[in-house]
Amino acid sequence: MRLSARNQIPARITSINAGEAIANVELDAAGVRLVASITIEAVRDLGLAEGGEVTAVIKASDVILCVPGD
Repeated sequence: MRLSARNQIPARITSINAGEAIANVELDAAGVRLVASITIEAVRDLGLAEGGEVTAVIKASDVILCVPGD
């Protein structure tokens, strides 16, 4: 599959915390923790499981940073 998104980060699934409709899939990307919130259906359809290898694809038009104070 070819994607226009350039931010493609290989990662390993460290845990899947499933709710009623959404699961938080925690990833280890070379020591950096990422969390993807996806549907339970997507977890099932993709066959995701702890220890599995995935690629996190990040596509965003804005990244906003804030610092406390002032």
